[in-house]
Parts: sequence; C-alpha cells; structure tokens
Amino acid sequence: MFRITEVVKQLLIINGLFFVAKLAFDGGIFDIIDMDLLALFYPESEHFRPYQIITHFFMHGSVTHIFFNMFALAMFGSALEALWGPKRFLIFYIVCAMGGAIVHTLFNYYDFSMIRTGIDAFQAAPTYEHFVGLLEEYSVFRNYLTPQGQTYVNSLGDSLNNGDSGAGAAAVTALNDIYTMYMSNNSAVGASGAIYGLLLGFGMLFPNVELMLIFLPIPIKAKYFIPILMIVELFLGIGQFSWDNIAHFAHLGGALFGFLLVLFWKKTGVGLK
Repeated sequence: MFRITEVVKQLLIINGLFFVAKLAFDGGIFDIIDMDLLALFYPESEHFRPYQIITHFFMHGSVTHIFFNMFALAMFGSALEALWGPKRFLIFYIVCAMGGAIVHTLFNYYDFSMIRTGIDAFQAAPTYEHFVGLLEEYSVFRNYLTPQGQTYVNSLGDSLNNGDSGAGAAAVTALNDIYTMYMSNNSAVGASGAIYGLLLGFGMLFPNVELMLIFLPIPIKAKYFIPILMIVELFLGIGQFSWDNIAHFAHLGGALFGFLLVLFWKKTGVGLK
C-alpha cells in the first residue's frame, strides 16, 4: 500500500503553507507583503536577496504548478525516502533544489552576457540588418516583431539607411532599457529542480518500475521515460521559445546534481539508511 513518508509529508505541508500565504498576502486578502521577493532573482537584480536561494523552491506560481510538483514529490520522493531514510533523503532533496538554482543562474549569466554582447555590437555598427538580427535571435526583443513594433522597426530602418545617427543611439537606449528590465525582473519559483532530481534518482534506482502518466496512459518503464523527459527539457531550454516561460535549466540542474549524488553514493556505498 502506498504511504507518504515523514519528510515528504513535512515538505508537502511547508509548500502548501507557502502557497496559501502567497494567495493571502500577494495581492490577495492582505496586500501587505510582496511575496515575489521570495522568488529567486538574478544576483545583479535590485530585487535579489540571499535568502531567495532557499525560499524560491517553496514558492509556486499556480495551482497547476504546485499540484504536479507535490504529486511527484509524494510519489517519487516517498519511494526514495523509504530506501534512504529521512536524513539522506532530505540532503538529496536540498542538494537537487540548490543544483537547480545554480544551473539556472549560470544559464541566465550566459544568456544575459550574450544579449549584452549583441547590444554592444549593434551600438558599434548600428545597421538595420543588425537590429533585426537581434530581434530574431533573442526572445526578449520579440515584441518588436508584432505589427505595432514592426512599424517602429521599419521607421528605424529608414532612419538608419538615411544616416541618422540619433536613431541608432535611440535604438540602443531602447534595447538597453528592455535588457535591464528583463535582467532585473527575471525570477524563478518552484520545487521543480528538486523534483527533477527525484525523478532522475528514481529512474536510476528503480529503472524497471512502470509509470502510468496522466498525459500518457500507457505503462512506460522509468529507465525509458526519464531520459526522454530530460531530452525534451534540454530541447525546450535551448529553444527559448517565446511562449515558454519555464526555467528548464533549473529542471536540468536538479537532475544533474541528483545524478551526480546518486552516482557518488553508489560508488562509496553510503546511499542506504
């Protein structure tokens, strides 16, 4: 019979309390606490606080978000805690959550650096083709590709082609403003880094267990499902599609740290209770 283990139960309660607090305080019943400050912001953002490294993985953005994370925590986390015991399971959970935050932040550093380099290159050579290239390459600028934005882009192209240096400078200022806002307000919430670590750990330790998924009602072994899931996450993370605001590299970071920790415990023989 399925049983929710003790540490998993406590984590479910804590996550639930954080979510209720978000509903109550953040624009809800008592609009006196900015719960967004518990999310993880980029270290260079004015909104960043060191405690967010911990608080962000108890926060969730929606009912759907917390439901699927907590469902996975109960199902996969309980199996791992029953194998490892409470202390080792809690260590694993926290390591995966922190790993997700680390990889997510490193990816943001790379992403922001590339955008910054692109803006600097346009400032050095403000051509219409260069500007359009920036819009097409980085999703943060894709509002310019809407019909309304396209009017500005066409006007800018005419000005640049006519040698108007002021138009180039204005475009650089606009790009810098968008970049600064994007960098400053970029945040992540959720236990997904830890959850993907649990999924990876479960797949390594129980590879032949058949999973029956809500969206795929066909039994599939963990050793097949987990790698497919990671490949999909990597594809979505690299693609940075405009319709997708999920922190896929946080998921991958949690999985990576989970993989390394299980591997370490297997090699050293300390992975049991």
